[in-house]
Amino acid sequence: REQPFVEAAKSIGMSETRIALRHVLPNTLAPMLVQATYICASAMITEAIMSFIGAGTPPTIPSWGNIMAEGRALWQVKPYIVFFPAAFLSVTVLAVNLLGDGLRDALDPRMAKSL
Repeated sequence: REQPFVEAAKSIGMSETRIALRHVLPNTLAPMLVQATYICASAMITEAIMSFIGAGTPPTIPSWGNIMAEGRALWQVKPYIVFFPAAFLSVTVLAVNLLGDGLRDALDPRMAKSL
């Protein structure tokens, strides 16, 4: 609201709605997408932790946390039962974060001007 481009748009008589759609929304879209993907990745990790300790989804519903919790009893014999779900959870969280970072780079209007 205090940015020079918003004040310039007000000075030439643009309506508040047009300023919001034309100037403010493109500048807030990239940070909001990054925040959304960060929250999505955090939710996946939180769900897995809660399911692992038994406070999340019921054991009959397959999730990475439930799979790791079931494999905990066989950790000494078959550690891959816990390793693979943890590795796939890590790769998925990394992919979601990289997707958000890539979307920010693609949609940020300030990045387009510098290229």
